[in-house]
Amino acid sequence: MRKGIPVFIFLVFLAPLQAGGILKPTSESEIVLKDFKFNSGETLPELRMHYRTWGIPRRDDVGVVRNAVLVLHGTTGSGENFLKKEFAGALFGKGQPLDAEKYYIIIPDSLGHGQSTRPSSGLKAKFPPYGYHDMIGAQHRMLTEGLKVNHLRLVMGTSMGGMHTWLWGELHPEFMDALLPLACQPVQIAGRNRAWRKAISDAIRNDPAWRDGEYTSQPPSLKTAAEIMFLMASNPTRRQKEAPTRELADKLLAKAAKLVLDKKDANDVLYAIEASRDYDPAPNLGKIKAPLLAINFADDLINPPEIGILEKAIKNVPQGRAIVFPESEQTNGHQTHTLAAVWKKHLVELLASSEK
Repeated sequence: MRKGIPVFIFLVFLAPLQAGGILKPTSESEIVLKDFKFNSGETLPELRMHYRTWGIPRRDDVGVVRNAVLVLHGTTGSGENFLKKEFAGALFGKGQPLDAEKYYIIIPDSLGHGQSTRPSSGLKAKFPPYGYHDMIGAQHRMLTEGLKVNHLRLVMGTSMGGMHTWLWGELHPEFMDALLPLACQPVQIAGRNRAWRKAISDAIRNDPAWRDGEYTSQPPSLKTAAEIMFLMASNPTRRQKEAPTRELADKLLAKAAKLVLDKKDANDVLYAIEASRDYDPAPNLGKIKAPLLAINFADDLINPPEIGILEKAIKNVPQGRAIVFPESEQTNGHQTHTLAAVWKKHLVELLASSEK
């Protein structure tokens, strides 16, 4: 098999809409990257990158793809997170900001996540300890070697995907026309953000049932991880409305934890949480050339506005701008990043201002 050749396990052309108005992908498949080298020096002979696309690529007279949009998901998530009507249904339809008849939308499952190669694929805790730079390297190879995409109209991402967006702007400043990071900060993970991540990492690694990653059933610490992530994801106002009694709060927490226990793997969660070890875009923000709009939310417990990081950092981005949405009936803490109705008008403005 040639390096980077797409492996079409299932390539299907589907009707534009699912029930409920959610757009289905035009295609869903995976690309195998040969001899993938991590920054640690370790190598995997094959790395599978699963992806979904909407629309088709369009090239200019010299062969440059002009309509590709890369959308990147959050920690422990996958491209499936964007299939909801609140996101795909609000952005990819006819006449919407990322109309799939106009744009070629690419949503990968990042390295270590979803249906891409990950610790639970077989290596478990022997999997190379990947970081964000490795993940972006895999995304770049997927685009250039597999999909033959040599330029992006837009890079956008939520949470971890937003952090990747900052790094994309620094590592490949000529590769895109615009950048939209959502629900993240352009500095290394520290403070409370580091604390909740470290709590999850410690819970798993110190769990006797984890067995150095060689467990045969999910260790109890996966539930602890799920409960911590649930605690950080929304805002206190909405949680109180959802669960105004002790009994309802317990049921809500149990339901959220079960969703993780049914679908996630402890090693995958551990690696995903620890992958932020090499994230620190702050020293190189001046290298970002494309117009960048950073959007955060005042009720986001992970990225609270009172720490003032985004407002200071954005001044170092040559064409940077930042918006922090106040809490409202429409926001939902950190998870507002996938509620496109809240912020999509600003996406429209970014696309218009970066048109070439």
